[in-house]
Amino acid sequence: MHAYEVDASAAAYGEAAAAALAIEPERMLKTLLAVVDGRLVCGVVPVAGSLDLKALATAVGGKRGVMAEPAAAERSTGYVVGGISPLGQRTRLPTVVDETAELFDTVFVSAGRRGLSVELAPGALVRLTGAVVADVAR
Repeated sequence: MHAYEVDASAAAYGEAAAAALAIEPERMLKTLLAVVDGRLVCGVVPVAGSLDLKALATAVGGKRGVMAEPAAAERSTGYVVGGISPLGQRTRLPTVVDETAELFDTVFVSAGRRGLSVELAPGALVRLTGAVVADVAR
């Protein structure tokens, strides 16, 4: 677990967290929720990039994805935007972790609130979330 001071003026929570923890932005992963063919899906990508919605849809056997509304993401996961973790969500969602996570011995994801991250091996993240690994970042 890694605690850090939250920069309330930061435009991007994930990049601010990576800077606060002095780690490469490629190792800090953000958790984004999308709606793929009517169902919520979780995408986990490096904070320096964005989620490729078409690739995410393909990875879960769907056709079309759109970003979920923040309120729907918070309601489903039990976490607030900027602190959504792929771990311990209220409702377990289909999850896709970007393949670049496997380039590192450890990666960081939100621990469920702003200002707290958990460091773990990519394989552990995949196992704990039941995720598929695919190229979903751009």
